[in-house]
Amino acid sequence: MIDMTATHTKVVLVGDGAVGSSYAFAMMQQGIAEEFVIVDVVKDKIEGDALDLEDAEAFTAPKNVYAGTYADAKDADVVVITAGAPQKPGETRLDLVNKNLNILSTIVPPIVDAGFDGIFLVAANPVDVLTYGTWKMSGFPKNKVIGSGTSLDTARLRVALGKEFKIDPRDVNAYIMGEHGDSEFAAFDEANVAGKPVRDIAADLGINADDLDKVEDDVRNKAYEIINKKGATYYGVATSLMRITKAILRDENAVLPISASLDGEYGLNDIFIGTPAVVNANGLAKVVELPLSASEMDKMKKSADTLRKVTSDGLANLENNK
Repeated sequence: MIDMTATHTKVVLVGDGAVGSSYAFAMMQQGIAEEFVIVDVVKDKIEGDALDLEDAEAFTAPKNVYAGTYADAKDADVVVITAGAPQKPGETRLDLVNKNLNILSTIVPPIVDAGFDGIFLVAANPVDVLTYGTWKMSGFPKNKVIGSGTSLDTARLRVALGKEFKIDPRDVNAYIMGEHGDSEFAAFDEANVAGKPVRDIAADLGINADDLDKVEDDVRNKAYEIINKKGATYYGVATSLMRITKAILRDENAVLPISASLDGEYGLNDIFIGTPAVVNANGLAKVVELPLSASEMDKMKKSADTLRKVTSDGLANLENNK
């Protein structure tokens, strides 16, 4: 747990690709964490990024940003893992599982061996599987390992509904649930704006169920569209990582859609999956279990089945290849 009497906070970023460097920039812009360490196998890149990022201090807030190693995680509050093979055009997030679990196995143990005792925040894909893998490899309590989960998907949903309703997306209370991937779903039956159900607002505007289904489908496939057009997605997920990190470092008790370990919620156990949860200095404080409708509960369980099989197969493959 973070010592909330301390004024100095430290974050270690592992992986300085498009997502990692965008996250570092977001952290600089928001002035979050007084010490920020970048770790990657490409030494010149992280040294160059550290030099480039520190120039932002004159316009934002003082920060000691530098290139480091896993040993620097010893006294860190949060370790953010974005390292991994990127999703390519035509490839699903689940297609990445074997190569990225293998990469993860070279990252987590040395960080733990360095004496790290903070919160792991995982963003590499498939994020729900890799978050589970981080928990297994670290031996940490489940509350200290969380993933970015459906935070980005939820942001996309809120933006999409905001456009449809001509409402600020920050005022749309709606979540994408389940896997951060093809089996995710929008929990429309519980969504609202200022307490008014989203389905009622849609009906008032002449937006029918088929229109909402298209919104959901567009959100689900937005990553593919971005990847096909520019090769990768990074600004949105980097900003969501910044938001989660802020909630941890400032002990906010913020309700955020993350990849969280379940202990009976939604009738599920032994899985990390996207759900709203309270995030604070302890990492996962508690899961906020939405009262899903019967059809949504079925989607949640099917998504969990998909994740459970991929996770089991991926970890078995990793063990067999040792």
